[in-house]
Amino acid sequence: MLKVQGLHSSYGAIAALKGVSFDVPDGSVVALVGANGAGKSTTLNTVSGLLRPDSGSIRFEDREISGWRADRVTTLGLVQVPEGRQILGGLTVEENLLLGAYTRKDSEVAKDLDEIYLRFPVLKNRYRQIADLLSGGEQQMLAFGRALMSRPKLLMLDEPSLGLAPLIVQEVFRIISELKERTTILLVEQNARKALEIADYAYVLEGGRVAQEGPATELQNDSRIVEAYLGRKH
Repeated sequence: MLKVQGLHSSYGAIAALKGVSFDVPDGSVVALVGANGAGKSTTLNTVSGLLRPDSGSIRFEDREISGWRADRVTTLGLVQVPEGRQILGGLTVEENLLLGAYTRKDSEVAKDLDEIYLRFPVLKNRYRQIADLLSGGEQQMLAFGRALMSRPKLLMLDEPSLGLAPLIVQEVFRIISELKERTTILLVEQNARKALEIADYAYVLEGGRVAQEGPATELQNDSRIVEAYLGRKH
């Protein structure tokens, strides 16, 4: 579904991505893991059009989209849930959700809104509440719901557990487990243990490059990954 080859991106004179390549097959969960500053979020931002690449290829459903604006990328069904959630705090819960469907022209937005409320009952209970007043976990659910309102083909999740309490992190990954039954997922997550538990395949980024890749179950048992990212030794 998504094929990235030789991706280079930079912030001014600072090179952030140095030839990153990876594939996301249809129906899979692919994780990008690594330390802070490895280039994980930059990769998502470049793919989604928030950051213009210096060079390289980004193909989505066999269409070259490298350099497209973010709004145009979204219309293809390639949707990002950004780091820090970035909800519109001054709007209500329902207004945030409806903004997720702003590119749609079909007549089923109301139906999808009802489905979001079934999936996230807390959002239904607080649909008139100003989004800034939600807890961190509730805001993450709102960010998921807003993305789902666009009917994504590929959902890119950027650090969904960031800043959340351990119990809420468990709930977030339970939701991701459910989401993978209905959409392809590209997951960026500093919590490598959780990412590898849920992913089918993973890429380890270091210094803006892919340092290692493989089936997630194999990487979970790789001594280098275990010692560097999972906090324990064989």
